[in-house]
This record gives sequence, structure tokens and C-alpha cells, in this order.
Amino acid sequence: MDLVGSTVTRPAPAPSPAPQGESQDTPGLRDLTGSFSGRQVWHISCGDVINRDRCLTVLVNDQNKVVLVGPPGETAVLSSGQLGQLRDALREAAEQAER
Repeated sequence: MDLVGSTVTRPAPAPSPAPQGESQDTPGLRDLTGSFSGRQVWHISCGDVINRDRCLTVLVNDQNKVVLVGPPGETAVLSSGQLGQLRDALREAAEQAER
């Protein structure tokens, strides 16, 4: 799973059909369907303390727990827009975990 990438502003086209319930106009969230037990994974662009591009990852594990993965050994610095994207991803992951 590639955790570091360029800034994401629109959902990337999924290699397979998009899962139901995924809004294609959700800015900043990239769907990687099937990359973790067939569940949706969200990548939110962020920076570190010296302004390098980094990424936060949100996913739901097999025990229906929401997992937030930060840049390894780094601090994630988010703009207000990126914080909104993280909030949206966490909300969607929480809904997925409750199903």
C-alpha cells in the first residue's frame, strides 16, 4: 500500500467499480477499494514540520475498529482544508465500522 503520494484533490478512479455509498465529489479522499480486506481506505495529504508532503491513512480493520495511520516517525501538519478531509474520512470510517 502506497502511503506517500502527491496532494489529492479529487477521488482517484478506482481500478474496480466504486463501492456503493462513496460520494464521487468528496474532495481530498482517495478510494483504494480492495486494498485492505475489500474495505475502503482513505488517504489524506498533509505535511510534516519541515513542510514535506506526507499522508495520513484511515481504514477499518477486520474487528470493525477505525485505524488512523500517520507518517512513520513524523508529525502530521494539516491545513484547515486537510483537517476537514480527515474529519470526513473519520466520519465515513466510523459509519463503515458500525455496519
